[in-house]
Amino acid sequence: MKMLSLLCRGAMPAARLLLVFLSVVSATRVWANFDPAPSEARPEKWQARWITAPDVDPRDYGVYHFRKHVALTAKPEKFVVHVSGDARYRFFVNGTSVAIGPGAGDLMHWNYDTIDLAPYLRVGDNVLAAVVWHFGPERPMSQISLQAGFLLQAGEGAPAEINTSESWKVLRNPAYSPLYGASERLRTYIVIGPGEDVRAEAMPWGWEQPTFDDRNWPAARSLVRAELHGVGTGIDWWLVPRAVPQPEETLQRLQSVRRATGVSVPENFVQGGAGFTVPARGKATVLLDQGFNTNAYPKLKVSGGRGATITLSYAEALVDAQRQKGNRNEVEGRTLVGFSDVYRPDGGRAREYSPLWYRTFRYVELEIETGDEAVTIDDFHGVFTGYPFEEKGNFRSDDAELAKIWDIGWHTARLCEFETYMDCPYYEQLQYVGDTRIQALISLYVSGDDRLMRQAIEHYDNSRIAEGLTQSRYPSRQPQIINTFSLFWVDMVHDYWMHRDDRAFVGRRLVGVSGVLDWFQRRIDPRTGLLGGLPYWTFVDWPAEWAWNDDIGAGGEPPGAGTGGSSVATLQLAITLRRAAELFDAYDKPDVAKRYRERGAALCEAVRARCWNESRRLFADTPEQKIFSQHANIFAVLAGAVTGDEARDLIQRTEADKSLTQATYYFRFYLHRAMKHAGLGDEYVRLLQPWRDMIKLGLTTFAERQDPTRSDCHAWSSSPNYELLATVCGIEPDSPGFKSVRVEPHFGPLNKIEGTIPHPAGLLTVKLERAGDRVRGTVTLPQGVSGRFLWRGRELALPSGQQTIDL
Repeated sequence: MKMLSLLCRGAMPAARLLLVFLSVVSATRVWANFDPAPSEARPEKWQARWITAPDVDPRDYGVYHFRKHVALTAKPEKFVVHVSGDARYRFFVNGTSVAIGPGAGDLMHWNYDTIDLAPYLRVGDNVLAAVVWHFGPERPMSQISLQAGFLLQAGEGAPAEINTSESWKVLRNPAYSPLYGASERLRTYIVIGPGEDVRAEAMPWGWEQPTFDDRNWPAARSLVRAELHGVGTGIDWWLVPRAVPQPEETLQRLQSVRRATGVSVPENFVQGGAGFTVPARGKATVLLDQGFNTNAYPKLKVSGGRGATITLSYAEALVDAQRQKGNRNEVEGRTLVGFSDVYRPDGGRAREYSPLWYRTFRYVELEIETGDEAVTIDDFHGVFTGYPFEEKGNFRSDDAELAKIWDIGWHTARLCEFETYMDCPYYEQLQYVGDTRIQALISLYVSGDDRLMRQAIEHYDNSRIAEGLTQSRYPSRQPQIINTFSLFWVDMVHDYWMHRDDRAFVGRRLVGVSGVLDWFQRRIDPRTGLLGGLPYWTFVDWPAEWAWNDDIGAGGEPPGAGTGGSSVATLQLAITLRRAAELFDAYDKPDVAKRYRERGAALCEAVRARCWNESRRLFADTPEQKIFSQHANIFAVLAGAVTGDEARDLIQRTEADKSLTQATYYFRFYLHRAMKHAGLGDEYVRLLQPWRDMIKLGLTTFAERQDPTRSDCHAWSSSPNYELLATVCGIEPDSPGFKSVRVEPHFGPLNKIEGTIPHPAGLLTVKLERAGDRVRGTVTLPQGVSGRFLWRGRELALPSGQQTIDL
């Protein structure tokens, strides 16, 4: 009653007062039983301080080296430290790299790494060292940042005197300058930050080694004390522990020299054999081929060459005179146009240069121009890097090309996963919801590692704006809102709920789920029952008909998105409302679930009433019924606007009708889902022709869209690695948390299929052969997991363990 008495103090009309009171009571009732965040005591304050270099503006471009000597009388059993940096850091102990971080986040959730340094320490003098870089205003779009800084806090077994303070030494490295121009060269959107222009003569070589003389380095400048999340006020960085592991780093040799002018390159150069020399006042160009697309730190070893310039350029593919890629294996008549770094040797021997951040490439071109001194290229190779996923799932069949699709798809997915999911590694390195939803399912089915998915769900929840929507990509220094991606975030929460038994984590997302859905429900036009005009960006797909429009600053939007009446957007909302209803039912909120279910059904009825075209027997994109797309009809099936035989007939017409606006590689994921939903899962293998065509073009990763494409490696196109297991092998959850399993295989033209997924309880394996309408084989479920096997209208119960199938 205290709330009521406070409200009564103002001159509020009685009716309005009643509504406010009821809304307060209703909200309390709705959220009262949700699982709360874990109860935790406020953490103790850290004593370390963020430090930077003196006499610099830490918001500008800069590369900084920090050092601290530690004398030990005995080798410790434990020596734990907590480390972070802004924007990025690499940490060394006695010259050995032990961590790179801090992991993507935002200022309210700034990651720190926890490392036990004991294995790297020795009796006597030790050096802790870090390189920190901050790329200033032109930093990568994925990089939220405040200013250059470094932090180290002593943990278990470590003395407090190593805490970052003025006792650390620091040098701003004058060798580095930013190298711009990639967007102009590539004529497209590329936001991964600048390249590097490095002058070796200004480099403090060996700065990370214990023997380096740092006596002339200045003392670090103290900034603010470190604060853990939820502690203190006026915080610059609120610290949280890193949620995902350190990235993998593995030596990776290139495969071949494809072209060389002005120099003769030994055949064994790429294997680490003999180097080659470019004479004084000479020019040479060498085109190297990794043989496949990769993410790697290039490692260039150079001797001599004072006054020379070496430009390293990286590309996923070469282009012809019309800047078309064509077959990715071809080099004749093609050039490399790409992202670049420049290294300027100082004449020293065996100098090794590597950029601070990894590069994405299949091809690397070295353009070498010498001055008065010859230069020898001793070696060039890469160090592959990526999220350390293990390939525990697998798929095999009697179609050999499906094995290629599997391998290329998994390679594509891996290149689009680092410390977050990414849409593409070459151009953006941004975590978008639309890509992430597909990537996360692949991660669960192939690796079983759900940490990156959990982090992504939480990232998007942290990104939500006051209106309720999530940002469409996050972390991102520039906010971007794709309203439809907020719906896919809700779907991601539902996906996680179905595949993992993690009630508290999902429960903490439901306030955000309601916020997203409330935003959309407020925008339903009561006159039509459809969504009205939507602000922000209503991106759905990239068909040619929905090209970028500079007048509205958007592209990929279906008709009616901005003006109202879009059946595509309306049906997507209906799909998500249905999934949200399942979540709220599971969390003992039947009234909320009922409202969502009824609202979703009403949206489907409105689309049927206003957008169904009887003569074409298709759903139109808007009530004017002049424009038709696959997308509207795909969502109509998935939303349940049509069911049974009607849904089956509709999706068959949708897939066959080439006059419709066509789904690109990305949205074919939803086409495939709709085909299976309508009982046409046996069509899936036939629908993989676009992936077979990419293989014929020499792609070693799957592209963003059909040629001409920007990105040759795009996460959303790796969806076959999920569908080969979920649709062809037919393995899907039959209840939340994957506590029970549904196995309904769809062979299509295949006669043999084998698939394994890493279920939370252990490996789940299907091995089946088909002869006509008969299926034989085995299904092995982990201990404690049961399920159902469905085949041609028949059903078998599946207990734990291995069982024989013969139907």
